[in-house]
Amino acid sequence: MSTFTLYNLESAPTESKPLLEKSKQSMGMIPNLYGIMAAAPALLEAYQELDRLFMKTSFTVEEKTVIWQTINVENECHYCVPAHTAIAHMMKVDAKIIEALNNQTPLPNDRLETLRNTTLALIRGKGRLSQQEHSTFSNAGFTSQQLLEIVLGLSQKILSNYTNHLANTEIDEPFQKYVWNPS
Repeated sequence: MSTFTLYNLESAPTESKPLLEKSKQSMGMIPNLYGIMAAAPALLEAYQELDRLFMKTSFTVEEKTVIWQTINVENECHYCVPAHTAIAHMMKVDAKIIEALNNQTPLPNDRLETLRNTTLALIRGKGRLSQQEHSTFSNAGFTSQQLLEIVLGLSQKILSNYTNHLANTEIDEPFQKYVWNPS
């Protein structure tokens, strides 16, 4: 089994140092995920860029959280579930939504539940939706643009979830109070 190095500003490959510095400036810390990703500067850059782009999508903060956390829970990412729980709290997402996502219980409204179910269908169907799933998504008021924006969120989370699975990334101290175990 490969051993992964947790890089910091001093030890990171040259190409990763500005990316880690950017993280430290914007987040006040370098998450362990970024420290692991620093071994592959292109991966770290891609992850940061996909995050920036996903934040620009047409989804509300609650909807972004539904997409991210649905993917994290489905992929059983021990690191991203607590990290995004903390992020959701910082984004002022309703605690009932966060809890329902983490515990895989019904969300407080049908629109968010449809978004979760569509995200799950895309993951499980490897990007394919049935006509009924597509209709349900559209009938909930979502657009074709938003269906494609879910693909962007999936792309971002694949990078982090898979990296964390490979590296067994240690959960950062600020996220530890949200440690999650798959049911």
